[in-house]
Amino acid sequence: MSAHHLIVGGQRSGKSRQAEALALRWPGRVSVVATARAADDEMRARIEHHRAMRPAHFHTLEAPLALSAALQAADDAQHLLVVDCLTLWLVNWLMPMDGEPDLAGWAAERAALLDVLPRLRAQVIFVSNEVGWGVSPMSREARHYVDELGRLNQDIARRCGQLTLMVAGQAWSRPVEDMTHA
Repeated sequence: MSAHHLIVGGQRSGKSRQAEALALRWPGRVSVVATARAADDEMRARIEHHRAMRPAHFHTLEAPLALSAALQAADDAQHLLVVDCLTLWLVNWLMPMDGEPDLAGWAAERAALLDVLPRLRAQVIFVSNEVGWGVSPMSREARHYVDELGRLNQDIARRCGQLTLMVAGQAWSRPVEDMTHA
């Protein structure tokens, strides 16, 4: 089973803090693979806050779109990669602030990520929001986004050995079961 780890939860549930706590125990190099884009002042402030709160020895790699290539470029068995987060990575593809959705690009990049993940020597911790527990979105675009994130989270979870659900700052973890034979 894979050593990768998926951490999901709602907004402000402690997902990033949990990922960083796990990363602090890692004996080798740690890089945060940041997917957010600083499209406005509020997002720039959030990004700066996250950077300021991270331990100084954590490196930052930016991958707002080409996540699979970033993971491959940093692949090393002694390297822990913390992808923070899948939620914003998907936003960049399906609901970009500066243009139209790139559905073909998204499909190709999603497939590339799912393909490369089992072959990585680096251990990866993914952070993602669990958005399927709320009210059904009103717009077609938002419903499509929620559906895509739910499918992405499921596919990533199947390629991870550990799944953690964050609730009110508390971690609920368990190994991922192989559902292919169920």
